[in-house]
Amino acid sequence: MRGLSHRDSPWASDTASEKTTSVGSSPRTDYESAEEFLQVTLDLQDDDTIILRSVESATVIDIDLEVSIGSETETPASSRSPTVRRSSSNRLRQLSQEIIAELKRFSWGQHGRASRTPSASASPPSAAQNGAGTCSALDSVLAARDLRKQRAQLERSKPGAERALRGLRFISNKSNQGVDKWNEVDNNFNELAQDGLLHRSDFAQCIGMRDSEEFALELFDALNRRRRIKMDKISKEELHEFWCQITDESFDSRLQIFFDMVDKNEDGRITEAEVKEIITLSASANKLSRLKEQAEEYAALIMEELDPERFGYIELWQLETLLLQDAYLNYSQALSYTSQALSQNLQGLRKRNPIQRVRTKVVYYLEENWKRVWVLGLWVGIMAGLFCWKFFQYKQKNAFKVMGYCLPTAKGAAETLKFNMALILFPVSRNTITWLRSTKLALFLPFDDSINFHKTIAAAIVVGVILHAGNHITCDFPRLIHASSGEYEGYLRDDFGDHKPTYGKLVRGVEGITGILMVLCMAVAFTLATRWFRQSRVSLPMPFHRLTGFNAFWYSHHLLAIVYTLLVVHGTFLYLVHKWYLKTTWMYLAVPVLLYAGERILRFFRSGFYSVRLLKVTIYPGNVLALQMSKPAQFQYKSGQYMFVQCPAVSSFEWHPFSITSAPDDDYLSIHIRQLGDWTKEIKRVFSEVCEPPVAGRSGLLRADETTKKNFPKLLIDGPYGAPAQDYCKYDVLLLVGLGIGATPCISILKDLLNNIVKMEEQADSISDFSRSTDQSAGSSDLSFSSKVSPRGRKTAKTTNAYFYWVTREQDSFDWFKEVMDEVAELDQRGMIEMHNYLTSVYEEGDARSALITMVQALNHAKNGVDIVSGTRVRTHFARPNWRKVFSRTCSKHPNAKIGVFYCGAQLLAEELRKLCHEYNQEGSTKLEFHKEHF
Repeated sequence: MRGLSHRDSPWASDTASEKTTSVGSSPRTDYESAEEFLQVTLDLQDDDTIILRSVESATVIDIDLEVSIGSETETPASSRSPTVRRSSSNRLRQLSQEIIAELKRFSWGQHGRASRTPSASASPPSAAQNGAGTCSALDSVLAARDLRKQRAQLERSKPGAERALRGLRFISNKSNQGVDKWNEVDNNFNELAQDGLLHRSDFAQCIGMRDSEEFALELFDALNRRRRIKMDKISKEELHEFWCQITDESFDSRLQIFFDMVDKNEDGRITEAEVKEIITLSASANKLSRLKEQAEEYAALIMEELDPERFGYIELWQLETLLLQDAYLNYSQALSYTSQALSQNLQGLRKRNPIQRVRTKVVYYLEENWKRVWVLGLWVGIMAGLFCWKFFQYKQKNAFKVMGYCLPTAKGAAETLKFNMALILFPVSRNTITWLRSTKLALFLPFDDSINFHKTIAAAIVVGVILHAGNHITCDFPRLIHASSGEYEGYLRDDFGDHKPTYGKLVRGVEGITGILMVLCMAVAFTLATRWFRQSRVSLPMPFHRLTGFNAFWYSHHLLAIVYTLLVVHGTFLYLVHKWYLKTTWMYLAVPVLLYAGERILRFFRSGFYSVRLLKVTIYPGNVLALQMSKPAQFQYKSGQYMFVQCPAVSSFEWHPFSITSAPDDDYLSIHIRQLGDWTKEIKRVFSEVCEPPVAGRSGLLRADETTKKNFPKLLIDGPYGAPAQDYCKYDVLLLVGLGIGATPCISILKDLLNNIVKMEEQADSISDFSRSTDQSAGSSDLSFSSKVSPRGRKTAKTTNAYFYWVTREQDSFDWFKEVMDEVAELDQRGMIEMHNYLTSVYEEGDARSALITMVQALNHAKNGVDIVSGTRVRTHFARPNWRKVFSRTCSKHPNAKIGVFYCGAQLLAEELRKLCHEYNQEGSTKLEFHKEHF
């Protein structure tokens, strides 16, 4: 057999060896297959050390034993034989065993002597005094440790080192930004330095690690120790030297710096106490308070993994072994995707001409927005028709000859105002919208956009008010009072009386007063409903600070009741219309106002009819109040819907919407309330008073139930109300995204999916059990039963997979839905639901400040099946998700599928997700539909 050279060996290390020795033997023929031969690959290093590359069974038939040093020797084909004699086989096998034994003794002896040097001693000073038996045992342990080290060196590959390099970065900068980053550091040095020297305490701010100062100081000390000095101040040249080391792209360099940070006594070893200290430091830098409390436990876990011989310390090569482990790499890079998958799904990457690109965008826009387009088109068309009808009608009147085009423009705008003031009540008639969602109208009307349509109508009302009031005040009235006596007598006397009115009389009349009051009320209501005021983004001085927040929006919106009353009065006292049936304002408003009033009355009586009894109250860290209550028999809802809640102990008038977090099949209702405003803050305070103090091991949770407290504050509910997420079941695949407390509608969907999974499993088990019990029955009997146990009218669930991405800023947030995530992970045996938690307070995977946390994560999850950050079975990723990778991965796994993307959270991320849906719908074969929660 031909000997394997170093460059041909699959176990070759990163550094080339000068000499390679390969000892091979051939397997025997079939009738002698009970005996095997070995192929041994060796490396002769420059320091005369022999490294055993591999020992494996030979796979090539060859009768010759070849030893090649530094070159390969080809065996002529004529000298080979298809059979091997037993004597040759025995000699080859014996020689292989002798070579292996000698090489092992030689290699271990070399390493054993090296390990006993002062710099790398592996045994305590008194080891030599414990007798020959102890020495023999110690030698075997040392040999095992050395063998592990050799294997670690052999298993290290260049691709593995490159992947690990992404997992150990001190500065979050791209390689092509190194110069720019140094310029920024240089500027910081000039600002912070005193007398040309930068103090140690300013090092973190100078290099851009202000938010993890402790970690930066340890890095400063480690870099100082490498220079064998201890200084509190450094010059710019020394800072540049530090910067070059920190930003070095070499994995070995980064690993050595990280090791030096832990190895404070510079003995080349890391003890368990030092591991605990660096875990505590990493936890502090990433704001993981619970991890700091369990640092000792996780330090022991790392020592158990890396120091099985229990020497009490680990060395650099052992830390490298952990970084290069496939489990760690796969754990930290779980969302990677291949270019092959992308090429299979993103068909649109090929070049297109401008006409094709424009046509594709137009077609996609119409496909995605055809419901909105035709509704908005119909609405605009109706307004245009009403405006033109009224415009030409008033153009025929005598007053037009005096007032000109100002009059028909004002009256045309007034007609659109009446229409919009009637229409604006429909989108907020929540019971009606919820009912219509279940009808076939949902196929043609975009009920998910009801609130946006409400805002759009409000904007049209603003435009109508400007046109109507503006034309009257600045154009009609001035022309009227400046009209000559002849013009007035000939064209205006029948409408305005015998005496020409003054400007003040026109303004002080019923029409003027009601119009001004309406404009003022609408201006207040519309202003306080804007995002800046409603979300308290505007800071006002005392006492005007109460004009911001949800309460100001809520109460100011009730001014519209006054507006509608004034509008009817305003439409009754008209100058130019005298017949009652031509005064159409009340006709426009009658049906919408009655419908909306009926809804409010229904809500009032239904809230009293839905009597709920609180079962459990939980106050979680992160200022989240969880309420679990009894479910009224008539309260039927779907996952993803929401309900209104009122607490009379807080306010007798305020109703606030909250997503239902329980599943429809649960025998209770539950909601989670995050403290974000005055009302939520007060309700948390009220319920805090009835909760028991936290017990040990409950992470500071305050709990109360029927067994502990029965004097719960009264709670009223109203609903359920429709939401975009309730239609999740019509999609093949679900992509659920929740931001903070926005995960609540997603949790209800997950629980509903889980309940369906359990039901299907139980149904399958029952059918299987019955089939086994009736195996001896006739075939016709089996068929008849099969048709009975499978309900013909049962609708098969369409959803095959669900992906849940929860992004939060605080570690304590995971307590909110911990039980649900554990239950899903335990019962979803088919892997239908995939969950991903993201903690943005932790530095991204790949940062040195989170590298050790990722190591502990992987080890603890492999050993105990629990994530150390969330405390659940669901792994936690660090920093924010790469949404492009998430979408690419999902589309690649489900080509040609219909994916529903449901999001609840801040508007900024909603725009990013919407754009990605647009992009992937254009480029790939997968269909994505985006839905955002609106209250």
